[in-house]
Amino acid sequence: MDQVKQGTDALFILLGAIMVLAMHAGFAFLELGTVRKKNQVNALVKILVDFAVSTIAYFFVGYTVAYGVDFFSGAGVLAQKNGFELVKFFFLLTFAAAIPAIVSGGIAERARFGPQLCATAVLVGVVYPLFEGVVWGGKLGLQGWLKDVAGAEFHDFAGSVVVHAVGGWIGLAAVLLMGPRANRYRKDGAMSAHPPSSIPFLALGAWILAVGWFGFNVMSAQTIDKISGLVAVNSLMAMVGGTLVAVLMGKNDPGFAYNGPLAGLVAVCAGSDLMHPMGALVVGGVAGAIFVSLFTLTQNRWKIDDVLGVWPLHGLCGAWGGVACGIFGQTSLGGLGGVTFAAQLLGTVMGVVWALLGGLLVYGAIKRLAGGLRLSQEDEFEGADLSIHKIGATPDREVSW
Repeated sequence: MDQVKQGTDALFILLGAIMVLAMHAGFAFLELGTVRKKNQVNALVKILVDFAVSTIAYFFVGYTVAYGVDFFSGAGVLAQKNGFELVKFFFLLTFAAAIPAIVSGGIAERARFGPQLCATAVLVGVVYPLFEGVVWGGKLGLQGWLKDVAGAEFHDFAGSVVVHAVGGWIGLAAVLLMGPRANRYRKDGAMSAHPPSSIPFLALGAWILAVGWFGFNVMSAQTIDKISGLVAVNSLMAMVGGTLVAVLMGKNDPGFAYNGPLAGLVAVCAGSDLMHPMGALVVGGVAGAIFVSLFTLTQNRWKIDDVLGVWPLHGLCGAWGGVACGIFGQTSLGGLGGVTFAAQLLGTVMGVVWALLGGLLVYGAIKRLAGGLRLSQEDEFEGADLSIHKIGATPDREVSW
């Protein structure tokens, strides 16, 4: 029976890893559909190559930083327990690689390719796993301190704060250091509209992400005996709540309609294993409202050119999810308990501060040492597709032989 259990656990978490790996296609198509046509190829290539760099950084450095585990052993050792430790790494890698995928959407259309890959290596190798290790790996004794001070450990079941808030606040730092796209905000106070290039591709990306999210959340149990249908239904309810509120507040705008479910899913990650489904519905609805209102403010009033809205979507909705876990996870509101509002608030604030400082440090250093973060004015005007990759998404000319 032990052998069957080990094999089942390995298969379970492997399927989760594959589902979250598929989410990276969602990141790619969401960005492709949102950016202008001249930057579509760049969106596709960035997400793929960022994932490759993330794999190397996390395998050799990041996973060891987070959990103290390395793979400098023979294959016979690594294959023990049906290779469970290897597929666990694969699963957690797909979470780590979400950090540069999130950031990519914020700095789209003007980021240089090489410097962004350097940032990816540092973020996934050091910045993200340090906080991941504190929350999920028991590093530095912070969880014990929170339990003494706030009555419970910081609870983040599937990464509202560890993954999404961290990625979103790093993204904000990168966006602020990079500055807005050329001619986005004009000197006379007017704004140039940059509408999505393809609503169908944007919608496809959102659908891929939403489906993969059920692997992201449900498989965070990591072993088959800990699987819970509560996580699945809470994810569903938060997705629906975010969709409906975003459609209502966004006045049927398809960009808001397809980011609404993602906002709800971001927010429910932390407490998806504790909340009542009605609580998850509320959490998702609030997240949808946060995204629509803060995306509009950042773009129109504060003039922060966050192309995909990664700060409101991941940074703010992720932070809301961390705090919401301490509210709707309480038994008095139908949850399973075991959490406190104070612990969730403190843990969330720590994650936000760490991500913002880490993002400013990494992107600030690369901006100074690598000759800048963004494309030249000419290359940006021409578009990242032609200036970096030498081909457009739909070439207008055929080669004549």
